[in-house]
Amino acid sequence: MRTEVLLPQWGMGMSEGTVVGWLKKVGDEVTEDEPLAEIEAEKVTETLEAPETGKLVEILVEAGETAKVRTVLAIIESE
Repeated sequence: MRTEVLLPQWGMGMSEGTVVGWLKKVGDEVTEDEPLAEIEAEKVTETLEAPETGKLVEILVEAGETAKVRTVLAIIESE
């Protein structure tokens, strides 16, 4: 099963966020709620957690890039 990792909306006024850095790389195993990336939004850096246990198979928004809320940032594949 493929799970999309979306950029969440942490605050009412948040419309976009910038990926500061990925804490995992493609091919790494991740567990649900494990820190996956750091996102700067509304002048605060938040930690994006994995929504599912599995393998990080694709990163769609690289570090330094900005994306709108609900954009797919990465894909996790699980059995």
